[in-house]
Amino acid sequence: MREDIASLRNEYAKADLDEKSIDINPFNQFDKWFSEAVASEILEPNAMVVSTVGEQGVPSQRTVLLKDASKDGFTFYTNYGSKKGQQLDSNSNISMLFPWYELERQIIINGKAQKVSQENSAQYFHSRPRASQLGAWASNQSSEIADRSILEEKLKMLEERFLNKEIPLPENWGGYLVIPESFEFWQGRRSRLHDRIFYQRQADDTWKISRLSP
Repeated sequence: MREDIASLRNEYAKADLDEKSIDINPFNQFDKWFSEAVASEILEPNAMVVSTVGEQGVPSQRTVLLKDASKDGFTFYTNYGSKKGQQLDSNSNISMLFPWYELERQIIINGKAQKVSQENSAQYFHSRPRASQLGAWASNQSSEIADRSILEEKLKMLEERFLNKEIPLPENWGGYLVIPESFEFWQGRRSRLHDRIFYQRQADDTWKISRLSP
């Protein structure tokens, strides 16, 4: 490993975050920060690291794109046969991390995932570029393949199969709605005394707000 890794550091001083300035509803606070991330023109503000847990208790992570956010929860789409899909079938607990480094911010959302309706999945699927629709058919996500040529040959066959036709929603492809149980908003501060505001859902669907030590 490089000997200078330990010396890499930056001082965070772009903003602060306190209990007086935040919204009492974490969905509204998310909307505020997400709008600011979009306005800042950072690369892929809707990119999030999604963590799931396998049957043996081993976590796995990957970056996916958020496709909808509402008061009901947060939606992303994937192959249901993928590693994350298989893990969510047996354990619906999920964690999402939005790492907005340029803003010295991050949001962690923990909750449970449930499949969205086939109708909603189809509606989003058909809004995607045609190449992306074909890609969903071509890739049996997370399965082992010998080399890339297999994907390219399958894609070519699918292009011929669906030539001048509507591409149907694959049976093993669709969305997940993540229903949050907690939010943590993190703002970098000087001297590593970062601001961490934590929202925990209560039994009556209100939110308890607390500050966490950095």
